[in-house]
Amino acid sequence: MDEEDRELERILQRKMKELLHSTQRKTTSHPFSEGKVVKLTSENFDKVINNSDLPVLVDFWAEWCMPCHMMSPVVEALAKKYAGKAIVAKLNVDENPDIAQRYYIMGIPTFIIFKNGKPVEKIVGAVGRGPLEKALRKHLTT
Repeated sequence: MDEEDRELERILQRKMKELLHSTQRKTTSHPFSEGKVVKLTSENFDKVINNSDLPVLVDFWAEWCMPCHMMSPVVEALAKKYAGKAIVAKLNVDENPDIAQRYYIMGIPTFIIFKNGKPVEKIVGAVGRGPLEKALRKHLTT
């Protein structure tokens, strides 16, 4: 093997390591963006919201709320469709009233999109997939 071939081999190995490292970093930096709806609680809410460099769509809901149940398949579909681009989560307001009070949740379902740890958009009611997806798309980073 001549010097030029060895240099190409070193470059190839370095690039492979960089690619592998980049892939691992993306996977570990977005543990909640796997296409599943994340269950938020008072214990994990701030950590998930503040540590995400992806937009986070939070569905504030309750078990007794029929419109919330109507929106549940929409929320699940958005979690799958935007896996790796956004985190989709649910927070039960009856089980976590402190978080609901912090964000002035007066009616459910309420959806809040967080970006860089801050709420950037609030949608109240069972609005259907179209308006909710449109709002989420506005806040995706490309």
